[in-house]
Amino acid sequence: MAKAKVNFICQNCGAVYNRWQGKCDACGEWNTIVEESQSGGIGGGPATAGRRKGRASALFPLSGETEEAPRIVSGIDELDRVTGGGFVRGSALLVGGDPGIGKSTLLMQAAASLARRGHSIVYVSGEEAVAQVRLRAQRLKAADTSVQLMAETNIEDILATLSANGKPDLVIIDSIQTIWTDLADSAPGTVTQVRSAAQALIRYAKSTGTAVILVGHVTKEGQIAGPRVVEHMVDGVLYFEGEGGHHFRILRTVKNRFGPTDEIGVFEMGDGGLREVPNPSELFLGERNEKAPGAAVFAAIEGTRPVLVEIQALVAPSPLGTPRRSVLGWDQPRLAMVLAVLEAHCGVRLAQHDVYLNVAGGYRINEPAADVAVAAALVSSLAQSALPADCVYFGEVSLSGAVRPVAHANLRLKEAEKLGFRRAVLPHSGTDAPRGGSVSITEVSALADLVARIASGQDKSNA
Repeated sequence: MAKAKVNFICQNCGAVYNRWQGKCDACGEWNTIVEESQSGGIGGGPATAGRRKGRASALFPLSGETEEAPRIVSGIDELDRVTGGGFVRGSALLVGGDPGIGKSTLLMQAAASLARRGHSIVYVSGEEAVAQVRLRAQRLKAADTSVQLMAETNIEDILATLSANGKPDLVIIDSIQTIWTDLADSAPGTVTQVRSAAQALIRYAKSTGTAVILVGHVTKEGQIAGPRVVEHMVDGVLYFEGEGGHHFRILRTVKNRFGPTDEIGVFEMGDGGLREVPNPSELFLGERNEKAPGAAVFAAIEGTRPVLVEIQALVAPSPLGTPRRSVLGWDQPRLAMVLAVLEAHCGVRLAQHDVYLNVAGGYRINEPAADVAVAAALVSSLAQSALPADCVYFGEVSLSGAVRPVAHANLRLKEAEKLGFRRAVLPHSGTDAPRGGSVSITEVSALADLVARIASGQDKSNA
């Protein structure tokens, strides 16, 4: 009798090895390689059942009639915005986030809202008993809906139950790391089990037209646990973000085959669950200290939505030989670049100062248009001169010290005008100048010009 072949698979990236080793050469992680049988692991499965002769499939031209993807509207506007207008029937969506961030709360509220609209919803819990899920539903005032609960972790039993009780409109799996299949010998949460379970659920979604939502655990780096192949398999990936000390949460689209990939939805966490925040700018700017130096308001763009956030900087003399550089909510290498440009082209000496940068409210900025606002906050803190309270800043800084134009300038200015801002500092855009309405526009072509204005108090004198 032939001996079953054994492979060693990295649980972080999915790399396969012939023998065990402490460090994965592919991703560099330690102690992530686990022994798994090939008969139920990567490379196994179909080969053990014998080969069959393939059959010809139909070929279709690119031209022809197309239909808009049928969607299930949840009624939660912020969630529908992020998904592109609702859940697409027959699609698979992966939702990730830190423990306790509110993933199960959001999905329970979405399930209850859909059930009230007459949709058939099944909530599969692999981590909690039915009684625990009912307690959460009572707290969220969702216990009076027709959502069906199931506490099961075996994928074969889950699919059999779904088939026996009709075709639901939406199935929520909480979470995919707890689901296991009889076809694999490894433990739940391993690469083989996660991929096999996800593949079975995606196949079920495509064949029945049921939308499937998978909840995924995240690693300490904030990435969804397991191999990235699961993210490639699904139709959409959403990250639920938020800081533990703040009461709001941000739902961000990372991948979406049926909509935009740069939208965000903002929610506020309370005793009764998550509440939508239709105007996040007012939330992020609600506790501003307008007279404090080192604070600049940045006009950001998330998908089609403009958002105003406050960037706070603190520059202080350092008692250490190597000054500290601490960043929350922005890219650390980007801050190092802005500091180097200020030092080299603007004469701002920061080499002997500690620099702390924070985006107020726990919001995270992912676009380079924040360079000008960050530089303004840094210079304001160093000079101990408060920036005008009614001014917004945006623009990208190049290594030469030039300020480059950014997209959607008019949208940023409209949002600033709506919230009562009367001035804006932005890049010089040549002939295609943005229209600010009642907002007074100051164009700068070099970062040194902005530094000179702040150092001389020119903006403050015009307030």
